[in-house]
Amino acid sequence: MTQSGETDLNSLTTDDARRQLLELQEQLRAADLAYHQADAPEISDAEYDAKKRQYRALVDQFPELAEIATQLDMVGAPVASGFGKITHAQRMMSLGNAFDDDDVRDFDKGLRKYLGLGGTDPLAYTAEPKIDGLSLSLRYEGGNLIYAATRGDGAVGENVTDNARTIADVPHRVEQAPDVLEVRGEVYMSHADFAALNERHAAQGGKTFANPRNAAAGSLRQLDAEITRARPLRFFAYSWGELSTPLAETQFAALKRLQDLGFQTNPLTKHCKSTAELIDHYRQIEAQRATLGYDIDGVVYKVDALALQGRLGFRSTTPRWAIAHKFPAELAWTHLDGIDIQLGRTGALSPVARLQPVTVGGVVVSNATLHNEDYILGRDSKGGEIRGGKDIRVGDWVQVYRAGDVIPKIADVDLSKRPDDAVPFVYPTTCPECGSDAVREDGDAVRRCTGGMICPAQAVEKLKHFVSRAAFDIDGLGAKQVEQFHADKWIKEPSDIFDLKENYGSGMQQLKNREGWGGKSADNLFAAIEDKRRIPLAKLIFALGIRHVGEVGARDLAVHYGDWQLMADALDRAQPAAMAHRAADEAEDQERQQAATQGRRARISETRAAVVADHNVPDDAAAAWSDLIGIDGIGAVLGLSLCDAFANTEERAAFDRLIAQLSILPPETPTNDSPVTGLTVVFTGTLEKMSRAEAKARAESLGAKVAGSVSKKTDILVAGPGAGSKEQKARDLGVRIMDEDGWLKLIEGA
Repeated sequence: MTQSGETDLNSLTTDDARRQLLELQEQLRAADLAYHQADAPEISDAEYDAKKRQYRALVDQFPELAEIATQLDMVGAPVASGFGKITHAQRMMSLGNAFDDDDVRDFDKGLRKYLGLGGTDPLAYTAEPKIDGLSLSLRYEGGNLIYAATRGDGAVGENVTDNARTIADVPHRVEQAPDVLEVRGEVYMSHADFAALNERHAAQGGKTFANPRNAAAGSLRQLDAEITRARPLRFFAYSWGELSTPLAETQFAALKRLQDLGFQTNPLTKHCKSTAELIDHYRQIEAQRATLGYDIDGVVYKVDALALQGRLGFRSTTPRWAIAHKFPAELAWTHLDGIDIQLGRTGALSPVARLQPVTVGGVVVSNATLHNEDYILGRDSKGGEIRGGKDIRVGDWVQVYRAGDVIPKIADVDLSKRPDDAVPFVYPTTCPECGSDAVREDGDAVRRCTGGMICPAQAVEKLKHFVSRAAFDIDGLGAKQVEQFHADKWIKEPSDIFDLKENYGSGMQQLKNREGWGGKSADNLFAAIEDKRRIPLAKLIFALGIRHVGEVGARDLAVHYGDWQLMADALDRAQPAAMAHRAADEAEDQERQQAATQGRRARISETRAAVVADHNVPDDAAAAWSDLIGIDGIGAVLGLSLCDAFANTEERAAFDRLIAQLSILPPETPTNDSPVTGLTVVFTGTLEKMSRAEAKARAESLGAKVAGSVSKKTDILVAGPGAGSKEQKARDLGVRIMDEDGWLKLIEGA
């Protein structure tokens, strides 16, 4: 299989990305078939992972390609001919990956945030070796083995029941088991048995296998069960599917129960009470890797409490409560030829390393992300050292890796090879595109161009964002076309897109006469543009490319205001309060700095109150600002960004010209009929039976709107211990108040 040879996503046009995506798609499909059907992998796991990450990153970078990206959620491969099909009662999922210790810590932090747990609250895990074999599901009914099935594509597997019965580790009958028991695990072959098998085959002039995984998979998937019987296969149980009754209350206890029922479980499985224990066990297993006698490619971590697993649930193809900590990816050393600065749609100056091309993880790499100014210089804006900072200089020899990220990263610098004339990199303080000042806000690691609408790079990137799949998603108008039309001054801002047919559908300059276009393709584009004149409010808000406003924030704003003009009017009213808020922030920062230099305590609250009072903010402005930042998930940072965008004369005029071209659709009314459909709910205080994230997600799934502050629009306040001022305000406004138990009873069964 050929290598993709990809270098830098940022340098690709949409057509280039489409070609690369289709090439990777075919490579991944072939690799899946070779691995899961033919049991003869054509590429290494590291190369496969690299291609899959590159594939996903292409779709992230070019969302318009998602419709043709058939491999995004693919698990395994379809059932091969010659085998019967078995539909899994519960889908056989794959696992998300962690590639370093920080990924493991982030995994733990994410779970704690979702579950509403603090950093010191107990959260236990199991850690077990990740066997490099073939996944198998065994279904028992009434204690008898009914069938065995491979993973297949996750939903439908191959019927290998007769073959599975030949494996010594697979019981034909289990006593005292649940009436319905699906045991899942991995079929593998030991190193010693693999060597002996290949020796026998070689002596007989037969086929030899490349590795134990191929041998195990090929043996299990024989059409003749007698061939399988002659192969020394083993089976480790590590999970389960459908159960008539639970095995236990924890993962660790459930594995012990499977062991008691007669299944082999991995003896290196350990119960861990912290990420430190997980990582320590990972190191121990890694050190034993060569002496285990069978192949592993990492360690799997799972939340131990099954009740918490149930709360965490699943993504499309992976559980939230488990992750595979893979062994290190390939590393490579190469020469740093230069550092380029690229500009994004928000004006961020992003540094990219230009490298002497080198192969890493099966992919040719010539560019690597350098994150930000502090990462390159090895210190923060105040001169302090930062974790991961490298003092990277042009001319250095650098170590590159691709662990978990498609755009490679620099892992280390070989100071012994640093040239004598290498000098610290000087980060630009002006925009390389328009020459405007490039500044860093306090607390921000990113330097940004202040040119706004006059910066051509930002204009092009904003237009690319505008037509992306999550925004207007105009068929036939991708990044490449945007760049061409902008360079030719056909489109300078989003509203110009909707004038393309009027301006360039006929006359001296016609789209159909451009190279690469024709009458049909031009007509198709004009029709696609016309079709997007009707646009949902949330997509419009997201498409504007306002800093900090992502898809979720755009949706929350759309649901809250329901109408473009209502939102615009509210933001206009909120301007005086937003200005006061910013001035108060600046005064607080100054007060803190003075306190630090003068060795005295700052009186922050008095400073903020004095500044806000000095601005004489009208009541309607204060109410509009409070309403804006009270939207759950919005807050002051995003609120200021919105107010800034709408207060910018040029940007607001561009918004108005666009809106004149459109018919904006209000948010869809929830179709589910629940006791809280259409109601505005606020959660406050401590929730004891679910996290805030769970509560919000559940409420929204039932059609409710979740707000962050109490107002006249609030219908229900769910108040836990420590509710404070929100509960008092709700009482003053006559808002319905209930505790967590009351809320759960209200939505019970909905």
